Amino acid sequence: MKILSLRASIASEPWSSCNNLSSAIYGVKWHRLFEAVPSYMPKSLQLSICCAVRFRPCIDIHKAGLLLALLIGDGKVKQIVGSTLRDSKEGSSTIVTNFESDKSASEFAKLYKEDGLTGGHVIMLGADPLSKSAAVDALHAYPGEKWKTVSDCSLLGSNPLKNEVEAGGLQVGGGINLDNAMSYIEEGASHVIVTSYVFNNGQMDLDRLKDLVQIVGRQRLVLDLSCRKKEGKYAIVTDRWQKFSDVYLDEATLDFLGVHADEFLVHGVDVEGKKLGIDEELVALLGRLSPIPVTYAGGVSVMADLERIKEAGMGRVDVTVGSALDIFGGNLAYKDIVAWHVQQKKEALTV
Repeated sequence: MKILSLRASIASEPWSSCNNLSSAIYGVKWHRLFEAVPSYMPKSLQLSICCAVRFRPCIDIHKAGLLLALLIGDGKVKQIVGSTLRDSKEGSSTIVTNFESDKSASEFAKLYKEDGLTGGHVIMLGADPLSKSAAVDALHAYPGEKWKTVSDCSLLGSNPLKNEVEAGGLQVGGGINLDNAMSYIEEGASHVIVTSYVFNNGQMDLDRLKDLVQIVGRQRLVLDLSCRKKEGKYAIVTDRWQKFSDVYLDEATLDFLGVHADEFLVHGVDVEGKKLGIDEELVALLGRLSPIPVTYAGGVSVMADLERIKEAGMGRVDVTVGSALDIFGGNLAYKDIVAWHVQQKKEALTV
């Protein structure tokens, strides 16, 4: 989704309304937080949105011998079924691998750059040096470009780089925390993607979220809200999608988090990597309720799924395709996806 204009009236210190809430967030059900915290985004941000659904590419990284996702230590590339992820101590026998290649992460990054694909994500599934090195190589191959200055500093953090907004390049996630977030920005990442650091022990850690915004700036933060169905609702999952949090995707949650992030990334974990079709209900929820740009991943298997996402998400939900692409061993031609992406941009210009 491409935002054409943005007019903001957020208070210079949005956290002022959240005083004393961080201490209350532990042991308190998440929905009660919203009884005390106002929902800023719908009332104070007016978005003029161009209904241009974008294809967002992906690169998932892990070293050999542990969880094999997209890149492994010997330079090969693999795609797995995301719902089969387990911690290494549980063994890797349950992991289902879809595809293996000899291309490196940086080669895929160069391909995405050549095709003008922006907003892609690099995910490290391990904190090992090999994974970090591969991620940095990808960022160097396709670094973000500084392209404009944001004059309304009320939207940004306190970092000296806060007035620079990135265009192009890749986002990076996996083990991101307060200590390492800026290092990836300095290596060329346009954004850092965070899940487990903020959704800690099943709860929302408001202090950690606040600190991240102060360090990297709201305009460089993507919150990964990947989720699974639990008792009929979508619960955010953490720690390689193994642990259910007490935070559910609903209007109040998305409104609150939308004030503190530039984008959302949401994997439909129940269908991720299975190529059996998208989670249309989840896409519709995101299209209806997300106050900021959001990317959906999971289950795309045919070109028609892209149109289903466009329709269900009301043109407001971008899409990531992984295992279904021919470059990852699937049946969908990468060049056809890129052509579809270009067509969406052309159609948006005529609106």
